[in-house]
Amino acid sequence: MLKTRILKILSVASTLGMLLILLGGALVTKTGSGMGCGRHWPGCNGELIPSVITPEVLIEFSHRVVTGSVSILIVLLAIFAWRWIGHIRETKLLSISAIFFLVLQALVGAAQVLWGQGDFILALHFGISLISFASVLLLTLLIFEVDRKFKADQLAISSALRKNTIGVALYSYIVIYTGALVRHTDSSLVCLDWPLCNNGDFSLPSNMYQWIQMGHRTAAALIFIWIGLILWHVMKHYRNEKVLVKGWLIAFIIVSLQVTSGMFVVLTSLNLYVALLHSLFISLLFGLLCYMVLLISRSSKQKTDF
Repeated sequence: MLKTRILKILSVASTLGMLLILLGGALVTKTGSGMGCGRHWPGCNGELIPSVITPEVLIEFSHRVVTGSVSILIVLLAIFAWRWIGHIRETKLLSISAIFFLVLQALVGAAQVLWGQGDFILALHFGISLISFASVLLLTLLIFEVDRKFKADQLAISSALRKNTIGVALYSYIVIYTGALVRHTDSSLVCLDWPLCNNGDFSLPSNMYQWIQMGHRTAAALIFIWIGLILWHVMKHYRNEKVLVKGWLIAFIIVSLQVTSGMFVVLTSLNLYVALLHSLFISLLFGLLCYMVLLISRSSKQKTDF
C-alpha cells in the first residue's frame, strides 16, 4: 500500500537523520566548533552560505544544514502519521513530541550562538535532542508494527518490572545530562585515571570539575548495575518472553559498550572517534529503554514473579 510505503520510508529516513543530528551535535561540541559561524544564526558569519570555509565552519554549518533537512522529514512524518495511523493511541503524542523537542533543541542551539548559555543549561541540548530521537524511533517501530510482531498486548509483566523499566529509563536521562555536563564544562580530562580520578588516591574530588566527572562515572556505574539486575530478573522470571529477554540483553550489551567507550575516552585523551561512539551508544540505549517502556505500557496483563 502506497501510504504504508511512504510512512516507512519517511520514518527510516527521519530516524537515521536524527542520529546524524545527535552525532553532529556531539561533533560540534567535541571539536569546539560551536562558534564556527560566529554569532550569526541561521546565517553563517554574516552570509547565508559561508564563503570562507574552515574546519570549524564546515562542521557547524553542516550540522545546521542536516538539522534543517531532517526537520522537514520529521514534520512530514508527523503530519502523515497523524492522518494515516492516528488511530494508534501513541501516534499523536509521539508526533507532537518529535516536532516539539526538535524545535526546542534548535532554539537552545540558536540561543547559544546568539547570546551564549551557561554550561548547566547548554548540557540540556543533547538530552532534548534525544527525546525527539526517541519519539521518532518509537513512531518508526509503530509504523513497522513491531509491537504486534512481538505480541506486546499479550505480555504479562509484573508491577516490579514495570516500575524498574520506567525508573531506569528516567534515570538514564540523569546519566545523559551528567555526561553532557562533563563535555560542556571541559571536565573530560580532569581525571586521567579510570575508574577512579586517581587510582592511587581514594580521597573525594577536590574541585567542581572533578565532582562533575566522578559524578558522571558514578551515575554510569549505577545504570550498568541496574540494567544488569533487570536482565538477571528477566532471564529468571521471563525466560519464555523472547522480546523481554532479547531487549534487556541488548540493553546490557549497549550499556557495557557505553561504559567501555567512556573508559577509552579518558585513556585515549578524548579520541574523537571513541567519543562519537560514546554518544552513539547512549543514544541507542535511551531509544531502546523508551521502547521497553512502550512495551510495558501496551501489556494488558499482570504477572506475579514469585
